[in-house]
Amino acid sequence: MAASSWQVALLAVALCVLPAALPAASAARAFFIFGDSLVDNGNNNYLLTSARADSWPYGIDTPDHRATGRFSNGKNVVDLISEQIGSVPVLPYLSPELDGQNLLVGANFASAGIGILNDTGIQFANIIRISKQLTYFEQYKHRLAKLYGPERAARVVGGALTLITLGGNDFVNNYYLVPYSARSREFSLPDYIKYILSEYKQVLRRIHGLGARRILVTGVGPIGCVPAELAMHSLDGSCDPELQRASEAYNPQMEAMLNELNAEVGSGGGNGAVFVAVNTRRMHDDFIADPKAYGFVTAKEACCGQGRFNGIGICTMVSSLCANRDEYVFWDAFHPTERANRLIAQNYLTGSTDYISPMNLSTILHLDRHLHD
Repeated sequence: MAASSWQVALLAVALCVLPAALPAASAARAFFIFGDSLVDNGNNNYLLTSARADSWPYGIDTPDHRATGRFSNGKNVVDLISEQIGSVPVLPYLSPELDGQNLLVGANFASAGIGILNDTGIQFANIIRISKQLTYFEQYKHRLAKLYGPERAARVVGGALTLITLGGNDFVNNYYLVPYSARSREFSLPDYIKYILSEYKQVLRRIHGLGARRILVTGVGPIGCVPAELAMHSLDGSCDPELQRASEAYNPQMEAMLNELNAEVGSGGGNGAVFVAVNTRRMHDDFIADPKAYGFVTAKEACCGQGRFNGIGICTMVSSLCANRDEYVFWDAFHPTERANRLIAQNYLTGSTDYISPMNLSTILHLDRHLHD
């Protein structure tokens, strides 16, 4: 049945007032992900390592209730960003399904347990450290060029959205892993932060050198408030002040480093920025400070785990498991639930410069639409 004139007009208005969705413009945009367990969507499933999330109850709230390799009860933040840019979920780089047209969607290179430094996460064997992730990115580019030609491959990479999440493990799985750790004996906290940011700067330069042009760089979250740290360091459920001090010191210095990089690559600040700082600490702090305001029951106890605050050890089929994951900020001892991830992803899309600077993802999508016309 033909649409009436008022229906056509209403559709036109709807398309004008919903620019953030941008399904047609963004569907062809590739998405590349680098980092740790917060964004790993299954690479470690293909590795002989203990840093895996490939068994129940991980994935309990996916459509088939099966573990996918994501450290979540369901989707992680990059899945939700894929939804926002109108894309299908990006496959892990090690997946045998990442071939042919799937390469045009992008790739996820992230691996649980890694950090900026190569000695971060040394307790985990066979994880994909950031240098190896970048090597895989080079391999990806060669594979893409072989299938679709170098010009199209360059357009895919240059027009892509890139996200990198590193830093948290360099504190919890390195500097503060054990009392008097090697790194804590080598560096004071201020000097350690300067050191890891100098190393991170080299990583980001290389990603840019490989062709990425819109790079979201996440800060360190409230690492002193995760259930694992509460279980070890808190008597009353208050956040560990030393770990919180680390993230408070790190994040503004990371943002300053990104400003330096933007000036270095000639993008300046504002809407021309190549590197965009994502304040994940602030995003988490809102519902950690007042979970009930966001519909959560608790921001202290993990949904899945054991011991105090359900924060001891890993989530397994014999762990204590909550009945309603939507009531919990944390899924396991370190990672958010899908519902918390949805709130975080919404801040990527529409957050103010207090959350994502110098612009949010909605603005990036609007500015970059011409790349996909």
